[in-house]
Amino acid sequence: DVQLQASGGGLVQAGGSLRLSCVAYGIIWDGYAIGWFRQAPGKEREAVACFSTGDGSSYYADSVKGRFSIARGNAKNTMYLQMNGLEPGDMAVYYCSALTMVSLICEVYDYDYWGRGTEVTVSS
Repeated sequence: DVQLQASGGGLVQAGGSLRLSCVAYGIIWDGYAIGWFRQAPGKEREAVACFSTGDGSSYYADSVKGRFSIARGNAKNTMYLQMNGLEPGDMAVYYCSALTMVSLICEVYDYDYWGRGTEVTVSS
């Protein structure tokens, strides 16, 4: 049984930083694409950042480029999303996810496993 647990969300002032963590149970990241997605109230879930464990390539949504960074942890079943320069537009529930392919794919509907999400609130 595969479970993903995201944590690290919270309330931060605009311009601040948060680091989200994701721990996977039942899988290790090798052989998967891993990613962070977010969903704001009334909006569709969207891709934030994804990482291929095959070649180490990464993808970032235009809205977060230069501010967010996705990385694997030293443990084979952890990953992080470092978020700097947070803006009110970043407010959402953030989900970590895994896809049973190593290709760098970052489309919501392609991903197989999802965590429950962690909420990020940015005050202006």
